[in-house]
Amino acid sequence: MASSSNPGATGTDAPSISITVERNPPQSRLLELGIKSWPKWGCPPGRFPLKFDAEEMCYLVKGKVTAYIKGSSESVEFGAGDLVIFPKGLSCTWDVSAPVDKYYKFASSSS
Repeated sequence: MASSSNPGATGTDAPSISITVERNPPQSRLLELGIKSWPKWGCPPGRFPLKFDAEEMCYLVKGKVTAYIKGSSESVEFGAGDLVIFPKGLSCTWDVSAPVDKYYKFASSSS
């Protein structure tokens, strides 16, 4: 009796770690999150392997990225004006086609 009504609900190895992209969120959402108080980071075009040891939320001020998720054929594109969430444990390679300037924030642990 296999059931797929709630995939991913079990505590098994997260089968689908994915990147969430919120395209052009409204200014009210950015103010609510306090984006302008977050640290800034930037990088030039190139390829960069990244591993997220904590969940990261970032807002791209400029740039264009295609992220290739390790162990998957999935890729995600995001760029200027996008709010992006990278889940804890994600490994990916950023293929940066236009220089990136972003605000970022790591999820605070509750310990």
